[in-house]
Amino acid sequence: MNEYINITLANIDQEHLCCAIGDPKHREGVNQKKAWIKSKLKDGHVFRKLNARGKVFIEYEPIETAWIPIHGKNYEYIYCLWVAGAYKGKGIGKELLEYAIEDAKDKGRSGICTLSSKKKKPFIGEKKFYEHYGFRVVDVVQDYELMALQFDDSEVPQFNDSVRNMRIDSQAFTIYYSPECPYVEYEVKELSQYGKENNIEIRFVRIDTLEKAKNAPCIFNNWANFYKGIFISNTILNAKSFAKLLQVK
Repeated sequence: MNEYINITLANIDQEHLCCAIGDPKHREGVNQKKAWIKSKLKDGHVFRKLNARGKVFIEYEPIETAWIPIHGKNYEYIYCLWVAGAYKGKGIGKELLEYAIEDAKDKGRSGICTLSSKKKKPFIGEKKFYEHYGFRVVDVVQDYELMALQFDDSEVPQFNDSVRNMRIDSQAFTIYYSPECPYVEYEVKELSQYGKENNIEIRFVRIDTLEKAKNAPCIFNNWANFYKGIFISNTILNAKSFAKLLQVK
C-alpha cells in the first residue's frame, strides 16, 4: 500500500519537495517554493506527495486564493499532478486525484478544477486522464482549457477577462514567473546573465501576490513567455532554449 505525506508547517523544513530533488543549482528555487507554500497553507493549500524519493505529488487549494487567473466560488484548483519515472503506471496518479476529489467533497466544495490543453504542453494536465473522472471543459482560451468536475449545479469557474487576448503592450521578450515552481529561480538568473552578455533585452515580471496572479495577461501557471507583445508558450527556458527560440522567431 502506498504511503503519502501532506506538507505542513511542522514538517516542511525536513521534507524534500519532490518536484526538484537533489540538484544544488535549484536549492534557492526550492527555498523560494517552500516559503511560498508556508504562506499559502493558511489558505488551505495542499501539497501531498508519495513518501519516496521521487517526483510524485499533487498540489491544490481553494480557487479564491489560487495563483491562477480564473474566478469561481467554492471550488478547489489543482496546480499540478505529477507522477514521473518508475512510478508511472502503478495507479498512483489515480490515488492522488481521488484523494483531492474526496478532500474537496469533505470540505463541502462545489467542485474541483484544473488546466488542460488541446495539445500537450509542459506542466499542464493530461486531458484524457481528467475526463476519465468526469471532468469536462468549461472554458477555453486558445489551446488552453479549464476543466471542472462539478459536485452540484453551482456555476462553474471561468478564465478571467485579463487572459482573453493573451497579449501585452511591451515588444521586448517578456517572461512572467512566480515562486510556485522551484525550477524558475535558476533559469531567471541564467537568462538575465545571457541577456546582459549578448545585449538582448529580456524583461522579467515576477508574480508575487495573489492580485498579480489573478490579473495576469495570459494562462499562467508558473512561467509564461511573450515576444513582440504576443504570448508564445508556457515553457520554462534556459539560455540554450532561449537562443534557439529566438532563431525560430
